[in-house]
Amino acid sequence: MVGTGGPVATFAVWDYVVFAGTILGAAAIGLFQAIRGRKETSSEEFLLGGRQMTAVPVAMSLTASFMSGITVIGTPAEAYLYGASFWLFAFSHAIMSTLTAEIFVPLFYRLQITSAYEYLELRFSRPIRIIGTSVYISQTALYTGLVIYAPALALNQITGLDLWGVLVATGAVCIIYCTLGGLKAVIWTDVLQMVIMLTGFVAVIARGAVLQGGLANIWEDARQGGRLQAFDFDPDPLKRHTFWTITIGGSMMWASIYAINQSQVQRYISCKTLGHAKMSLYVNMVGLWVTVTLAMLSGFAMYSIYKNCDPFTNGDVNTTDQLLPYLVMDILAAYPGIPGLFVAAAYSGTLSTVSSSINALVAVTVEDFILPVCKNLTQKQKTWMNMGLSVFFGALCIGMAGVASLMGSVLQAAFSIFGMISGPLLGLYLLGMLFRTANSIGGISGVILSLVLTLWVGIGGQIYPPTTAKTNPLPLSTLGCNSTHQYNTTTAVPWTSPVTLQPEVRPPLADSFYSLSYLYISLLGVLTTVVSGLLVSAITGGCKQKKLNSNLFVRKSDLICFRWNRKSQASEKTEKDSVQWKHTEANKSGFSHHDWVMEDVVKATKL
Repeated sequence: MVGTGGPVATFAVWDYVVFAGTILGAAAIGLFQAIRGRKETSSEEFLLGGRQMTAVPVAMSLTASFMSGITVIGTPAEAYLYGASFWLFAFSHAIMSTLTAEIFVPLFYRLQITSAYEYLELRFSRPIRIIGTSVYISQTALYTGLVIYAPALALNQITGLDLWGVLVATGAVCIIYCTLGGLKAVIWTDVLQMVIMLTGFVAVIARGAVLQGGLANIWEDARQGGRLQAFDFDPDPLKRHTFWTITIGGSMMWASIYAINQSQVQRYISCKTLGHAKMSLYVNMVGLWVTVTLAMLSGFAMYSIYKNCDPFTNGDVNTTDQLLPYLVMDILAAYPGIPGLFVAAAYSGTLSTVSSSINALVAVTVEDFILPVCKNLTQKQKTWMNMGLSVFFGALCIGMAGVASLMGSVLQAAFSIFGMISGPLLGLYLLGMLFRTANSIGGISGVILSLVLTLWVGIGGQIYPPTTAKTNPLPLSTLGCNSTHQYNTTTAVPWTSPVTLQPEVRPPLADSFYSLSYLYISLLGVLTTVVSGLLVSAITGGCKQKKLNSNLFVRKSDLICFRWNRKSQASEKTEKDSVQWKHTEANKSGFSHHDWVMEDVVKATKL
């Protein structure tokens, strides 16, 4: 009987057919883009889609990149365990989209850069660019390995799919369409995967509504279980989720992902106009709202079904990440192919994230390490180099998935470290874009100090996790279970994190500094980088250049959503045509676009 505990069914033949069809469909898109664009083999075409993409597919790709398999599985579990507070991230998404679209997009688009970290050299110095790129490559390779491994582990234990077979298949498919099709293949594949992910959520919600007698009953169960209490205005920065931690800290966290992360930047600068680039961020915002809403409703449906028999407390699953796959096999196994669709949805999230990472890693490696040294490469050599690097980074990410398999409970720590690094880097960009007095000494000092501080707080929080008084898990019950596997619980119990046990002796900082909400770590990193960077810059004499190129800073004219008047549009077209001409001339003469921009900076400095 559904919702009463015990083992569930595993994959049937049709589930394997649907799942395999999805994976092969993704590979087919890569092959199609490779055949379609076989005459367009330039590096810019491979890495940026020829800068001719439009807003809607780029927006869907941005959303799909965010929706990794971990998110597909984890967000419903968040609603199940903690309630509706995660919905408040809608405010964070709106703030992040506005900040990115109105400040970062115009600047990056104006410079026509390929690597987001190219800006750090233009504004500060090459050592800072190398630091930024190296940090990005390290964290992205590790994170991508985790993205491949974590959903595979959760689904393996529920569906019976071979763990390593799926890991290698996932990486191989991404390598194929990234290598052959470049960014266009990645974006159009993300569009397909986005549709599949949303369809998977809808299938879970629809079946849950049928079993529970309608969405109204699901909503009422969530209300009675305390799952609809979203707004908590407590200003305590140590509480895991409040209105303030999510809207303020969450905005900074998401801005650090969308504003400066290469895999996201590479997408919106591939748009054919600045208007399309900005529009892609706002359409992406709506896409995030829809995706999170469907994921939350899936979590509420799961709670409605398991309100009297929690599978985790009952021992039916080993981790909370397995809750949604367990639900799918419990309620949808009677419909051949539907569980396969859900698994395809989870793996579509994984595929989109992995493909985005591979393409972005290739871009930063080529632009930041290879082209500055090897300036006389032919177009054919660049093409083969891009394809070879795609294979290399794909294999590296599969290898990192193997490393992740040895980490166990360190998975959560690794995700936290990924967030800790983004905040200081965002602060470095804001320092350069908003303050003309900041110099390279201040920038490198600020980002290093900030990284030390955020890593200290984050790692301390992993070793000494916050108490349940700060994380606020909601109560769960096993009163309705027919069988108990691991735990024998006869009363309602609160859920507590299975990742780490509370140590008997906690240092004084454990319940204060280390208990800072994980959402505030990015904000801490931003503020530390900016404040310390400005102080060190002032002490070391500030920026000694008499005049800096205005293209490197935020302009007042950037802070307009859409410039509709003809004069602005003509100006934008003229500026873009000028940059495209420089790209063409650079390719002819063997110089990179970076050389042309640096020439402009030097000229402006001499004025």
